[in-house]
Amino acid sequence: MYTDKVMEHFSSPRNVGEVEDANAVGTVGNPKCGDIMKMTMRISDDVITDVKFKTFGCGAAVATSSIATELVKGKSIKDALAVTNTAVVEALEGLPPAKIHCSVLAEEAIKAAIADYYKRRGIDPTPIVGCDADCPACHSRHAPD
Repeated sequence: MYTDKVMEHFSSPRNVGEVEDANAVGTVGNPKCGDIMKMTMRISDDVITDVKFKTFGCGAAVATSSIATELVKGKSIKDALAVTNTAVVEALEGLPPAKIHCSVLAEEAIKAAIADYYKRRGIDPTPIVGCDADCPACHSRHAPD
């Protein structure tokens, strides 16, 4: 059911916790399944120098959070924004179809943290980040049935 890579990141997740001096914080969740991801970052000169996560959810949610931090740590904001849910799934060597939503949350957590970074600097993040998972469309998509 789960790949070895998913099990590895679930059993020994990387970058767990919160960045102490974070200047970018994004929290996203899916009330329908109960998964909540909080990603904290330290961004310096448009490079993500540190990133950590706290996730409440299933093993796939923990694994996608863990791999997502590895995909963006040390990368430029531009490169981090290019990380899609598909890239997260590929890095984990697959996810069951019923768990793909976890990879979407990981992508949204990255975008939400970067959007927060721009907001803290007084910059509208929408032209740069796109949706930061805090818009009416996202809230209706994640609303319980």
